[in-house]
Amino acid sequence: MIERNLELALIGNCSIGALVDKKAEIVWSCLPRFDAEPVFCSLLKTDNPDSLTGTFAIDLADFSHSEQSYEKNTAILTTKLYDDHGNGVVITDFIPRFMQYGRTYRPVMLNRKLVPIGSPKMRIRLRPACQDGTQGFRKVQGSNHIRYLGCDMAYRMTTGMSVTAIVDETWFILDTEHYMVFADDASITEPVKQLCERFLVETESYWLEWSRYLAIPFEWQDAVIRAAITLKLSAYEDTGAIIAAMTTSIPEARDTERNWDYRFCWLRDSYFTVHALNRLGATRTMEQYLHYLVNIVAQMDEEHLQPVFCINGTKEMPERIAQDLSGYRGMGPVRIGNQAAEQIQHDVYGAIVLSATQMFFDERIRRPGNIELFTLLEKMGEKALAYYNQPDAGLWELRGSKHVHTFSSMMCWAATSRLAKIAAKLGEQGKADFWSDASTKIREAIETRGFNKTLNAYTATWDGDTMDASLLLACELGYIDGKDPRFIGTIAEIENRLKPEGSRYLFRYIVEDDFGMPENAFTICSFWYIDALAASGRTEEARELFEDLLDKRNHLGLMSEDLDPATGELWGNFPQTYSMVGIINSARILSKKWEHEL
Repeated sequence: MIERNLELALIGNCSIGALVDKKAEIVWSCLPRFDAEPVFCSLLKTDNPDSLTGTFAIDLADFSHSEQSYEKNTAILTTKLYDDHGNGVVITDFIPRFMQYGRTYRPVMLNRKLVPIGSPKMRIRLRPACQDGTQGFRKVQGSNHIRYLGCDMAYRMTTGMSVTAIVDETWFILDTEHYMVFADDASITEPVKQLCERFLVETESYWLEWSRYLAIPFEWQDAVIRAAITLKLSAYEDTGAIIAAMTTSIPEARDTERNWDYRFCWLRDSYFTVHALNRLGATRTMEQYLHYLVNIVAQMDEEHLQPVFCINGTKEMPERIAQDLSGYRGMGPVRIGNQAAEQIQHDVYGAIVLSATQMFFDERIRRPGNIELFTLLEKMGEKALAYYNQPDAGLWELRGSKHVHTFSSMMCWAATSRLAKIAAKLGEQGKADFWSDASTKIREAIETRGFNKTLNAYTATWDGDTMDASLLLACELGYIDGKDPRFIGTIAEIENRLKPEGSRYLFRYIVEDDFGMPENAFTICSFWYIDALAASGRTEEARELFEDLLDKRNHLGLMSEDLDPATGELWGNFPQTYSMVGIINSARILSKKWEHEL
């Protein structure tokens, strides 16, 4: 069995993405878009390497060790493989993205540059797959390319290397630099070296320029820039959708069935993503996402708005089990699609209004919010006002129970509160008064039913006594001041309930759900905890925990959804936008100020 881990790199161009392991194997990539069929899927397979399909591997004979890093402030990856004899190969992986003809060029194309160190002996296993990784592609060999045909798909790998050696997977000595371009089935009309080098220079320039204008904090700059690039790579630019993660079915913990498909756009998660990027000055992602949102809201014709959509804006994502994929480390099931689309989650109305609010107040926005957008958002406010006191599946998408969740109510409050501010900005005083009264009504209900006076804390559900880490967002949402005794009491009760003995990290909840008791900490919750500590005045504790949590990132600065509190091992889908958002937000809150340090 191949022992996989999440020591992976992400490369991409906002149309496609690929995960590359420490030995330069492309273990996951869905083509031609994030939620399409995985063409490379060895991350979820345990086959022997000689029979493995769905992989793009570069094997080095007598392999000794590897080194891996990103080119500074870019999405370009360098992996160095070394053998026992001092030979090696330097592999540069990137997916082109740059401006061309006045628009962004982001092709379905994986580029690999190979440079020898000494005389390395190697082979290439390029085996795209389809039908849940069960069917390989038929190979058609050309003079300088190989066509891969199957499942109504066609791809072409173009190279200056021996295509026979690649087709037959024979070992050979790499004696000079070579290039490989895996893309759609179209001829490359210029020398492959010239094309790759040109694309590499252009792609590097794009990312350096994009990173250059980020409004980063004084401290933890590298961590913030890497998180920002990762969030950018998770945005599907063609429609504006933002996925929760690149993968499906990386389990939340060892041998659990908490395996979900995250290659879709959760309206809640996307709000946190665009909000984090906005704080860094990267507003274009928000504008593109808002276009996606407006199309969804404008077509809403049902009583409830579902919480998650496909990246093309459609609703249907039926959940099925991919029986022929063994799963990460053999820990199935592998799910394709997500049943969460069928759930009722009332916080979604607040997420939509919050996502759009900056459009009305930020002078940098090219097309600021107007009365037409406000009118559309009011539909969300009406839903929030109607459902703030109704049961739902909640933020954590419980499949077997429904309650009136306090966080959902707070998000409904946020929707009405922001609508009041937007109306006032637009000079619509009558509507401002209406939405202000609505927010007061919701707040009074939360204080009566969602706050437990005995515990001196807001609780997970109305009239309840259990805790939920999402309540730490009450200050971030503007619902309550960080030094308010009720918020401090909530922090204390969450510390008492959601930090198991010996753990520094927070669980989202600790009650038995549809799949038993949660086993691992939920990474974003620890970041929320850090931000809450800072807001309540416990800054030194917050900084210490933040530094500790940064140490749990993988070797390239990326994080997944979950964390084993005992070992620090990463679990859950990868890379998780929620977790990368947490890095940005906490760094901004805790960092020393530029003006104080220079």
